[in-house]
Amino acid sequence: MVFSSLLFMCVFLPVVLLLYFWNGNITYRNVVLVIASLIFYAWGEPVWVVLLILSAAVAYTSGLAINKYFGKWQAKLALVLALIINIGQLAVFKYSGWLVDCVNSAFGLSIPFYNFSLPLGISFYTFQTLSYCIDMYRGEVKVQRNPLNFLCYVSMFPQLVAGPIVRYIDIEKQINDRRVTLKGFESGILRFTQGMIKKVVLANGTGTIVTALLGGDMLKSSVLSAWVGIIAYTFQIYFDFSGYSDMAIGMGRMFGFDFLENFNYPYISKNVTDFWRRWHMSLSTFFRDYVYIPLGGNRRHQIFNIMFVWMLTGLWHGASWNFVLWGLYYGVLLVIEKKAFHGKLMRLPAFFAHLYTIIVFVLGWALFYYTDFGALRDWFICAFGGTGKLYDYTGFTTLMSNLWLLIACAVISTPVIKNLYRRFAEKLKPINMIATPVLVFALLAFCFVLLVGETYNPFLYFRF
Repeated sequence: MVFSSLLFMCVFLPVVLLLYFWNGNITYRNVVLVIASLIFYAWGEPVWVVLLILSAAVAYTSGLAINKYFGKWQAKLALVLALIINIGQLAVFKYSGWLVDCVNSAFGLSIPFYNFSLPLGISFYTFQTLSYCIDMYRGEVKVQRNPLNFLCYVSMFPQLVAGPIVRYIDIEKQINDRRVTLKGFESGILRFTQGMIKKVVLANGTGTIVTALLGGDMLKSSVLSAWVGIIAYTFQIYFDFSGYSDMAIGMGRMFGFDFLENFNYPYISKNVTDFWRRWHMSLSTFFRDYVYIPLGGNRRHQIFNIMFVWMLTGLWHGASWNFVLWGLYYGVLLVIEKKAFHGKLMRLPAFFAHLYTIIVFVLGWALFYYTDFGALRDWFICAFGGTGKLYDYTGFTTLMSNLWLLIACAVISTPVIKNLYRRFAEKLKPINMIATPVLVFALLAFCFVLLVGETYNPFLYFRF
């Protein structure tokens, strides 16, 4: 079940909201959220819901032990065991098959292995349980003694399968005590609608361009097709993931939770450092706080720390060498920005800085898109004129018929519209009281119409 489905929007979410607001008792509401979340998860992963509960149980038990023996060796043992078990299950289900395959290929062996189907959201909820255990060990959060409340935190369906990575420290008080105001609920609906438009109109629309232009043999394609295709993918992955995050944040507000932002217009960045402060911020801050800084951060072994963290960032996205390459690509660029030119790349004139960053992340998405190195090589050959064709009929017609969509994506990926609204907010206030509900209803109705006959409606980050 995905957020951008008729079943979710017309049945699941309305029923859950109705049951949730039936009673104002916080325990009752947490029970509703837990049951709804487990049903939501089991709808797509009926077997692996056990893995989700096991991960939560390990972290919960570890938290109790750390609290009881705080500052003693038993607390460290509890933390280590929680790390081993939760990271271990992530390694088994996400990386074991790939690692054995790498060994077989490198040494000509034929070690048998089982290819597990990747449990939905395992990368996200594993990091959430780890953050709780580590913060408990550091003394930054209080122990959660109620197992129901802890399971509510881990399994909460708005952010369960594709983030943002919600750390316990950020919603610690809201788990036990929260209020839903009319203003908060309205802003939640508006944010959910924004995410739905991003997903259904922009991400799905650019996704069809990607399939048409990058899905075939690139050695038979043209420079135009290669670049239009990867630019479309640049927009697709942004609006797909930020759209999901918007919907998660919006639903969180409907239930009284305030999730932190996960995107801040990354495509207006003026250097790679800035880009990763704006893109998937919950992941970037996780690696910063739990890996980079403990390794020494900027104080010692900075180059090693950067490269190691970005190798892990690449691996987090998937068990494939292209993700490792993608992570190291950004690691090298960050080292160059911070060290090689003594920060001069970060002080380029605005136009050139932005142009440099656009080229960097577009090429980066090519590394991200192609899991096969042969196909990746063919794209680079095609993109830089190796096929001898500057344009072709497919690329030209696809560009012309979707030019409006690409322009809309370019504008919406900047804060232009948001800034214009803020500028005239006071003057538009009387109109907004009537226009906003009508607009939200119209946009949701438009999404419903598109979804009725939609065959292409995946969330890209479900596979991570």
